[in-house]
Amino acid sequence: MGLGLSIDLVGVSVRYAGRPALREVTLSIEPGELLALTGPNGSGKTTLLKSILGLVAVDRGTIRVGRSELAALAQREKARGIAWVPQSESPLDNVPLIEYVLYGRHPYIGLFERENAEDARRVSDALAAVDLTGREEVGILELSGGERQRALLARALAQDTPVLLLDEPTSSLDIGHQLDLLERIRARARGEGRTVVTAMHDLNLAARYADRIAVLDRGRLVALGPPAEVLSATLLREVWGVTADLRHDARTGLPFLVPRLPPPAPTEERPSSGRRRPVHVIGGGGAAVATMQRLVDEGYRVTAGVLNLLDSDSETAQLLGIPFAAEVPFAPLGEEARAENRRLMGEADAIVLTPFAVGPSNLANLEDVVTQGPTGPPVFVFVEPPWSARDFSHGRAAPLAEVLLARGATPVKDVGSLLRALGGLPRRAPTTPVHGGPATATG
Repeated sequence: MGLGLSIDLVGVSVRYAGRPALREVTLSIEPGELLALTGPNGSGKTTLLKSILGLVAVDRGTIRVGRSELAALAQREKARGIAWVPQSESPLDNVPLIEYVLYGRHPYIGLFERENAEDARRVSDALAAVDLTGREEVGILELSGGERQRALLARALAQDTPVLLLDEPTSSLDIGHQLDLLERIRARARGEGRTVVTAMHDLNLAARYADRIAVLDRGRLVALGPPAEVLSATLLREVWGVTADLRHDARTGLPFLVPRLPPPAPTEERPSSGRRRPVHVIGGGGAAVATMQRLVDEGYRVTAGVLNLLDSDSETAQLLGIPFAAEVPFAPLGEEARAENRRLMGEADAIVLTPFAVGPSNLANLEDVVTQGPTGPPVFVFVEPPWSARDFSHGRAAPLAEVLLARGATPVKDVGSLLRALGGLPRRAPTTPVHGGPATATG
């Protein structure tokens, strides 16, 4: 099969255990298009992808790939036409990464043949495309979750098919690698004319990268079109049951939804033995959820650093009534948000660095803690997992954390040890926040 294949579903219905999983879905996807499949859990996204793969039997309707009916294609033809990136995979053997990616070339290698120079080139190009060059001999089980997800994509890219299907490809990646991976996938569609269909939970990510969005609800296709036409507060309310405001990113013009979370329920004031000291929490990607919840439960007055709207940390902060510096979804931290973060840090008795993953887009959160200097609030640093394991900023984050520890920041392993360390913390007078440029790992 060559590049430039369309996918056409006409009246496709699928049943699982006697229950409908897809209901009369009619959908056409053009070559060179990136289509995002979205919808609540159980809406049929994965079923639709597996139907296109031929892994799920269709009860009614037809699926065509290019000019051929899917049901008429031999297995090798399907494998040469359609590549699949599942949500996750648990390899049984710790094979070297290069062998794992080479699995994608099996549709082109005969029964008694070995891989040739073209196969080796495709594997090398695929590893380079997902930034895993140099890791060829590392065992697949030794890779981190994010690296393994990129290895799955590399295997599919090595397969060199006109159609690429992905099921939640960003599920185990930090925000920087999410954006990077989706940029690479979109380039495959626009630059090479491939047909790309990806299931995504995140509507705002879908709006940022997809040419069109298809929304499934209980197996039915309920919305289809460009992001600007599909993304709406009405859609989120009717399909997901969430009330939201529709906004537009001033830098890109793209729409994004900001859920309106209910205000926190009124609670009785805790006696708390005078513990209402202000504590500023730096997090992101869900890393600060447990810390914020425990600090509030223990009676501390909590603020938070820069958090992207719709991040689970920002949603938790809103539910708990925690002030934080807000940034639009999936954007680098802007100066306005950073200034608010520095202001909140200056009012705190302590700063807590939770075990968040650091990439280029949120490195500024860590830099601004360092710029507070030795005269700033005392700093408590989560050291597990090690900073080196969650440094996705080309090695810039871990040295900054070491600077803080060398200055006397208190290392903590978990929320319990943090609370014990905070127990004897004296009050301090608010300081004027520092407004300097980015920090370096030299002080």
